[in-house]
Amino acid sequence: MNPTNQRAVALDALRGYAIFTMILSGSIVFGILPGWMYHAQVPPPLHQFIPSIPGITWVDLVFPFFLFAMGAAFPFAMTKKIDSGVSKTRLVVDVLIRGLQLAFFAIFIEHMFSYNISSPPDNRAWLISLSAFVLMFVMFMKLPWTLSETWQWLIKIGGFVVSMILMLTITYAKNRQFSLDSCDVIILILANVSVFGSIIWLFTRGKPMYRIAILPFIMAIFLSSGIEGSWAKWVFNLTPFPWLYRFDFLKYLFIIIPGTIAGEYMMEWIRANKNNQTNSLSGKTNSALLLTDLLLLIVLNVVFLYARYLVLNLVTSISLLSVAYVLIKKEQSNYAPLWRNLFIAGMYLLLLGLFFEAFEGGIKKDFATFSYYFVTSGLAFLSLIIFSIFCDYWKYQKGLSFLILSGQNPMIAYVSGSLVLWPLLGLTRLDHILNLMNVNPWFGFLKGVIFTMIVMLFASFFTKKKIFWRT
Repeated sequence: MNPTNQRAVALDALRGYAIFTMILSGSIVFGILPGWMYHAQVPPPLHQFIPSIPGITWVDLVFPFFLFAMGAAFPFAMTKKIDSGVSKTRLVVDVLIRGLQLAFFAIFIEHMFSYNISSPPDNRAWLISLSAFVLMFVMFMKLPWTLSETWQWLIKIGGFVVSMILMLTITYAKNRQFSLDSCDVIILILANVSVFGSIIWLFTRGKPMYRIAILPFIMAIFLSSGIEGSWAKWVFNLTPFPWLYRFDFLKYLFIIIPGTIAGEYMMEWIRANKNNQTNSLSGKTNSALLLTDLLLLIVLNVVFLYARYLVLNLVTSISLLSVAYVLIKKEQSNYAPLWRNLFIAGMYLLLLGLFFEAFEGGIKKDFATFSYYFVTSGLAFLSLIIFSIFCDYWKYQKGLSFLILSGQNPMIAYVSGSLVLWPLLGLTRLDHILNLMNVNPWFGFLKGVIFTMIVMLFASFFTKKKIFWRT
């Protein structure tokens, strides 16, 4: 991050990494790659959900890393508004509106994916997907014209009305109909935790211990919700709008709230160092060792938890964490306080998750276990240190620009593969050429890399042009 501004570049890179791996995991060939190339509970070749399989893969880090980055962004976005004089009441209203916009986004894109319009997709489906992508600029982009706020809102509302008409009038594959229950569940989860996480942060601003104290109560409801006749079960099942909110989504606050603490650490560090430009690289060897140690720690946790070498993983993790602690203690740059705070939080959460590992049948993404929340949050803290070393300390931002720029424009990056690239490939019949790469594992993986890089560059283009989608 650059101390002269309020942009946390390392956080953008982490978010971009989550987007990159999210797109990559969804675009590589199915069936013929090793099991660790997919979600652990959806193994090849059939990719049927088997909830009893314990373990995680690199794919299972994608969503929690994105959630963590979202939580870390709350302090930056909301503090800026608070400093400009926006009241808490107005902020709460803004948060609720943002949540509804994200929920609409989740419903709209699910209905506009070409494979849901026609099976297999045809020219009509691809053109509708492309039209939907263009329409979302009206709904989510800050319009470039000099218009009053009233006109800005009227145009946006017009975009939402046209979108609703489009969803209600087009025909779908397999005689499906428009349904509020048909949505992109990832985005709907983000909508829910965005609302609750933002409001929790707003009323515990500067008091992280209060924020952490909320989590055991949420845990208690989850653990008690299976007891028949209990009020916890009633709270767990209570929802006026099942298509919009479920208490079950709030389990991801165990990742969002640690993310808000990371964001506060970063924001406090930026403010403390805004006039300090003396980022000496005299300790580059030390930071290189630290980066290597943390990378090894993350990789081995994924490998050993997937292979179920649990004792070896615990011993190795404690050893590597001890080395990292010594290296951070020796660090003399002005980044040392930030890395120390991030490391201590990450170390605590990782070890807590490993101690929870046996609970609920072993660590799993689906159905998510408490071990999963804590382990992935801990690894996200450590990953943030890695990106801080690369982007801030070593100034290697150019090489990671495709992550940073995409991380600044996540909504465009998330949908451009399905709503732009695949439709264009389909209309030009180039999709047949790309699918020829599905003949073996190596080419199947390469296909995913090529597709993902094109999407990332596409999103980066809009970022460079200062065109952003915001809710």
